[in-house]
Amino acid sequence: MKNIIVPLLLFLLIWMSSQAQSNVDFGVKGGVNFTFFNVEQANFGPRAKTQTSYYGGVFTEFHFDESFSLQPEVLYIGLGDFKFINVPIYAKYEVAKNLDILVGPSLNYFFDFFSNKFKVRGDISTAFHITKAIDIHIKYTLGFEVISPNGLFLGVGYRF
Repeated sequence: MKNIIVPLLLFLLIWMSSQAQSNVDFGVKGGVNFTFFNVEQANFGPRAKTQTSYYGGVFTEFHFDESFSLQPEVLYIGLGDFKFINVPIYAKYEVAKNLDILVGPSLNYFFDFFSNKFKVRGDISTAFHITKAIDIHIKYTLGFEVISPNGLFLGVGYRF
């Protein structure tokens, strides 16, 4: 299963870019990440530990119409001793003028683990467009495993 995910994603991105060349945006984003450890069933509990880190990367947005698009991203995240690549694949919908909601899976590859380096998490995000090129965003990432904790991301994006 893991061996087919990356080629399938690459094929999907290449096919979509060939179908919608004029409806594609590219950009960069980065910001701060707050990761919550010891989370029990979406409850932060009495002794939740938080670690602050950074993230940065690139994104591509494939527009299907004025209010719906698909936005895959590739982000590098440094979290203390852990370094990993985060690849969220968002379905993006404009809910109001300059305000988007993004939802989708988040594929993660951890460089520092000896086993189980690949994790899948779920993301929900919102982005507010200050200008056509600049947005601020916040996202919440839900880890489905103990070693894949929840996180809150605050950042800025820039479209070329």
